[in-house]
Amino acid sequence: MTMQKTEIGIIGGSGLYEMEGLTEKKEVCLKTPFGPPSDAFVTGRLEGRRVAFLTRHGRGHRILPSEINFRANIWGMKKLGVERIISVSAVGSMKESIAPGQIVLPDQFYDHTKRRISTFFGDGVVAHVAFADPVCSEMRSILGRVGRSRGAVLHDGGVYFCIEGPQFSTRGESQIYRRWGVDVIGMTNVTEAKLAREAEICYATLALVTDYDCWHESMESVTVEAVIETLKKNVVLSQQIIRAAIPDIPEVRRCPCGSALKNAVMTPPSLIPKKTQENLKLILGDYLKPSMKKSGSK
Repeated sequence: MTMQKTEIGIIGGSGLYEMEGLTEKKEVCLKTPFGPPSDAFVTGRLEGRRVAFLTRHGRGHRILPSEINFRANIWGMKKLGVERIISVSAVGSMKESIAPGQIVLPDQFYDHTKRRISTFFGDGVVAHVAFADPVCSEMRSILGRVGRSRGAVLHDGGVYFCIEGPQFSTRGESQIYRRWGVDVIGMTNVTEAKLAREAEICYATLALVTDYDCWHESMESVTVEAVIETLKKNVVLSQQIIRAAIPDIPEVRRCPCGSALKNAVMTPPSLIPKKTQENLKLILGDYLKPSMKKSGSK
């Protein structure tokens, strides 16, 4: 299968099921070692750059947060040549100062999920990537600058607290999470961020604030209707920010995201099962080649 290499990936969450302004559109259905992605990737040109768009929950919003095949989604982006991912996600605010309708650019995550597979590794190979700074600072800086120029009320930095879902929090849970000092709450992005780092793809989130979760007793408890109504207003702005940011993204990366696997693989190549090596060939690239030759000479 011959594909034009894409540069930038866009993952759309609740409310963002297509990317406005995308031209030369082509649907690409990929098979991955980890099963099917959420949907077909829609590739094309956006502001002169090759991009790939994927709806996280599938068209028609058919996939629960815990049912998303995150590994297949990120593997697919890697297969298409993507080096940077912009993720758009609906979130609840955990702070009075972050109001519904505003946008947060998280720089940290807290993983409170329980059922996710959040690594490409295992099945005979161990790798430990650095994840102290899980968001690409270069990407976040560009989105922040462009967002402010577009009139967005934008919060630069913050902790995205990721729960399993699909239920929203109880009042007790919400109050406890607030005491932990988190800024926004969602159900998807930390798993994407972990896998993107292992795939050496830059990752940044546009977190669209839809509600105050249920901790805010003076506000109506979070409902799907309220979330969707606020989200619709922010989706248009998020699309404008992405389109304006695309031309500002450098063609050559200067961040450390692209070498995240350097020195991270702990397992000698000779001990990695052949099937695992085949499945991870796209992810590991040339990292194992010199070691494999050295191992074979012993």
